Amino acid sequence: MKIAVLFGGNSSERDVSIASGAQVAKALRQIGHQVLAVDTFRGILTDQEQATLLARGVAPAPPDDRDLRVIRAKTGSIVQPSYFVDADVVFLALHGGTGEDGTIQSVFDAAGVCYTGSNHVGSAAAMDKDLAKRLLMAAKIQTPPWLMAPVDQETVIRELGLPLVVKPNKQGSTVGLTVVKSAAELEAAIIEAYRFDDEVMLEQFVSGREFTVGILGERALAVGEIIPRCSEIFDYKSKYQADGAEEIFPAALSVEQTRTLQQFALRVHRALKLRDYSRADFRMDEAGQFWCLEANTLPGMTNRSLLPKSAAAVGIAFPDLCDEICRLALSRRTFEQESGR
Repeated sequence: MKIAVLFGGNSSERDVSIASGAQVAKALRQIGHQVLAVDTFRGILTDQEQATLLARGVAPAPPDDRDLRVIRAKTGSIVQPSYFVDADVVFLALHGGTGEDGTIQSVFDAAGVCYTGSNHVGSAAAMDKDLAKRLLMAAKIQTPPWLMAPVDQETVIRELGLPLVVKPNKQGSTVGLTVVKSAAELEAAIIEAYRFDDEVMLEQFVSGREFTVGILGERALAVGEIIPRCSEIFDYKSKYQADGAEEIFPAALSVEQTRTLQQFALRVHRALKLRDYSRADFRMDEAGQFWCLEANTLPGMTNRSLLPKSAAAVGIAFPDLCDEICRLALSRRTFEQESGR
């Protein structure tokens, strides 16, 4: 296949996206595909540039706001689809922003470009945490109670209690997220979240074990447990730095608990109208009840990412995972063409 791997973007998750794209491009080449690596900022990359990106890894903190403004000024919101018309499929390795909120998906749909992952509907639904939680509740999937700012402090404490989580409504990788332990910390946390989005969510903090489940096609992969080492939560540094967290696949759960989480992940995938692959994150409280925190439509694909680990635990190597994601997109395109859709 001729595959264009698109990565970079202009969100706070740009570094993570670059790491994902470089790993995916390398893996797809290893199994014989013709791969074009495209950074939304710099365009098509040479082999040397890709090797440099692979060696660089992800920094401990997201890119500086000033750097992102330069990138946005040069590239605009999204790349033009003319890069990709000759490719059999575009592998979307973008994270956050217009790469994951349905914007690039809408452009590719209009241009007739075949791409991996969810369409604009599922992408937008999952990226908007407030909307996603409403859809999860409609599907009878437990998710922690929440409020949207602006809201008065008395209401927040009465309805959500302490501690609570304050985070941007449309952001990933825990960028801009704060665990608030006292009422005095609330205002600063909301201000911090507003730096990254024009909507802010306040969510009840669920104490307990954290789990994640990958979905590939219509199959739930292995359940993993996440135990942060350098923070009390699975924050940006814990996610992307060596020894930032212990990630156990498969998780130490009973057969029944494992099946329950896998079924929940499939229900989340379907409730949000997702396609091809996704990853859902959960907490288990002290009573043993599972709460869905969020779903990721374009989960990380770095050598430290959770979806590849979830797949590896059921015997799917990273190159085969990337290949299968491409084939799911191509098979969907073939079906649409044959059915005249």
